[in-house]
Amino acid sequence: GMQRLLDAAGMHYAGCDAVSSALTMDKTLTKETAAAKGIKVIPGVTFPAAKKPRPEQVIEQFGERVVVKPNAEGSSVGLNLVGSREELTRVLDVIQNGRWIIERRIFGRELAVGVLNGRAMGVVEIRPKSGVYDYASKYTKGMTNYLAPAPLDAALTQKIQAAAQTAFAACGCRDYARVDFILGDDHELYLLEINTHPGMKETSQLPMSARCEGIDFTALVKAMVTLAVQRFHAARASRNP
Repeated sequence: GMQRLLDAAGMHYAGCDAVSSALTMDKTLTKETAAAKGIKVIPGVTFPAAKKPRPEQVIEQFGERVVVKPNAEGSSVGLNLVGSREELTRVLDVIQNGRWIIERRIFGRELAVGVLNGRAMGVVEIRPKSGVYDYASKYTKGMTNYLAPAPLDAALTQKIQAAAQTAFAACGCRDYARVDFILGDDHELYLLEINTHPGMKETSQLPMSARCEGIDFTALVKAMVTLAVQRFHAARASRNP
């Protein structure tokens, strides 16, 4: 990716480096890394297209209501919400290449937390009007409501922020990222993913998270860039003591 090229050229840039960006793009590796630090993740299985599980195996392990998605895609591309054996069979039949994940479907409240320089900011709740936060809900104006800050009590907010910081650090992230969770109807907090290239429109979730902390869009962008500038000056100083 671009980060690898910039790293190889010795260029300084804002955001996560090539290693952490590659790690967080791999959903399975992200889950394993976070779980090793005590963060709860959704039960699931990862498989290559050539070794697809049989529908009955999936149902026996996770039930009929599952999520089938690519292991390394963003923006909910390829996301399939399955509710029956017939649907699962159809979805598995069309998988021809790549690595995929099947997870038990968790119902609950979707939450996003911006992290800036290792510190979690406000918690944003995502409420898609369709009930599913898919590609259309993410990128079609008016299809999703965002609550910033999320209506949560202080103790739960702090728990979510602490989990976001732990996941961010565990995956070697730097500067900024968005950490996504689902607060299940079972009252458990599950990590969904870490996005190291989150949307940066004023209406995107990272800026929303920052505004919860009194950081406006201009101040957020300045803080993000300043971290890269500081690395540049530190590297130059080390070369020219």
